[in-house]
Amino acid sequence: MFEGGDFMFTFGPIFIGITFVIVISIVVFSIIKGVTQWNKNNNSPKLNVNAKAITKRTAVHGGREHSSYSNYFVTFEVESGDRLELQVKDTEYGMIVEGDVGELTFQGTRFQGFIRSR
Repeated sequence: MFEGGDFMFTFGPIFIGITFVIVISIVVFSIIKGVTQWNKNNNSPKLNVNAKAITKRTAVHGGREHSSYSNYFVTFEVESGDRLELQVKDTEYGMIVEGDVGELTFQGTRFQGFIRSR
């Protein structure tokens, strides 16, 4: 059916087109997801609750040939017993110790601050 190089001339552009559509779809999906979360956070009430810092973790991205960067997370337990993991800045991450109790301020999934009481 296909002779020699005919297959590559037919398949190559189709493969490139499919790859392009997949990459663009992923980028558009990521942008929509980010804007949706940003809008949801902006429309959420700003809450101040008593909480305890339960655990801390980091997520490192990149490395090897590229520079790496880290995201910092703290899991808080509020008075009702519910737990909430929030991404925090590196400076906040360093100041919070597991077991700290204090007042947590957040808006949706956006960390606003934590004031230690003891």
